[in-house]
Amino acid sequence: MIAKFDPKELEKKPGFIFGMPVEQFSFPLNQHDSCTAAFKREPWWQMYQASDTTVFTPHIIPDDIARGFVFEAETPKYMDQKGGPDMFGIEWEWVEQAGGSMVRPGVPFMEEIDEWREKVVWPDVDSWDWEGCAKANNGTYLKPENFNQLWFHTGYFERLIALMEFENALMAIFDEDSKEEVHAFFDKLTDLYIDIFQHVADYFPDVNAVFFHDDWGSQKETFFSPALVEEMIVPYMKRITDFLHSKNIFCEFHSCGNNYKQVPNMIKAGWDMWAPQLMNDCYKIYDDFGDQIIICTFPMNIPEDIMALGSDAARGEAFAKLPEEEQRRIAREYIHRTNKIGKPSAYNFYATHFVTPAVREEMYVESRKIFSGEIEA
Repeated sequence: MIAKFDPKELEKKPGFIFGMPVEQFSFPLNQHDSCTAAFKREPWWQMYQASDTTVFTPHIIPDDIARGFVFEAETPKYMDQKGGPDMFGIEWEWVEQAGGSMVRPGVPFMEEIDEWREKVVWPDVDSWDWEGCAKANNGTYLKPENFNQLWFHTGYFERLIALMEFENALMAIFDEDSKEEVHAFFDKLTDLYIDIFQHVADYFPDVNAVFFHDDWGSQKETFFSPALVEEMIVPYMKRITDFLHSKNIFCEFHSCGNNYKQVPNMIKAGWDMWAPQLMNDCYKIYDDFGDQIIICTFPMNIPEDIMALGSDAARGEAFAKLPEEEQRRIAREYIHRTNKIGKPSAYNFYATHFVTPAVREEMYVESRKIFSGEIEA
């Protein structure tokens, strides 16, 4: 039974987003219990990706340093270590203007997929300092009252891109002559990923979810047909989600691009949640698939002149200048549009720039009242 909303819940107390101090409400549930309820489709309020989870990207997984994205107890030691070799020894270069890393283009590690059997050196996962990392993080950064989410940066197509560059990776998946080798590589890659996640489960018992990255689309369209993804990627992802679920670990998928057509494959692959980027029609995705996978939605009722601005920062600044009651109206309409009993959504971190104090309060209160049964959605 979900308790009714108490106005005292709006009293502020210290909290954190990505390790940065922020004010939070006096929630009736801690982070762990509230997010667990959300993933089970029984939320007390709409889960907010940006603040309701604790991101965990430990330095012992080489891809986290290569991507310049280390969040853990020892983060200060790695603030200046951005780029370098990933777990396969592929060099990534930090691009300051983009705020991220990429493999230097022009000289792919391999051009044909059948080269993997001779060229790829598989990482020795046992040699990573799991014990030292566990000692530093368990009970400190990874607290049992938090909802701790391991971000895993490089999935299947992204791993092929890192090894082969985009065009070669795309051809390898499309070409009938190379599909057998792609299957063999993905099968062994799945064994590796499951080995890593087994170590995570063994050494970090308070990890509650995995946030798995594999980009599948561009601004306008998915890279592949749904049939191709179902054939070439879904079976291997399903092995991973089945394993994680067997360890009571929730599975969230990160996939950039316009990927409406691929949502059925996300469901078949066993993902519990997906956050579409803002070029997607998240209302349509929620309507069509929100009863099968939790969709991280965002307000699609923002005034058109604000959405026409050229950057998230500019949109956020303009939105914040709207009258407070207008902001609250937009938030209320959005919450009622995308949250039903048994069919909740989460708030998408891609749209954090629209979360003013008024919007955050309105979304929280309105969703609390919906899920406690005080008002109808």
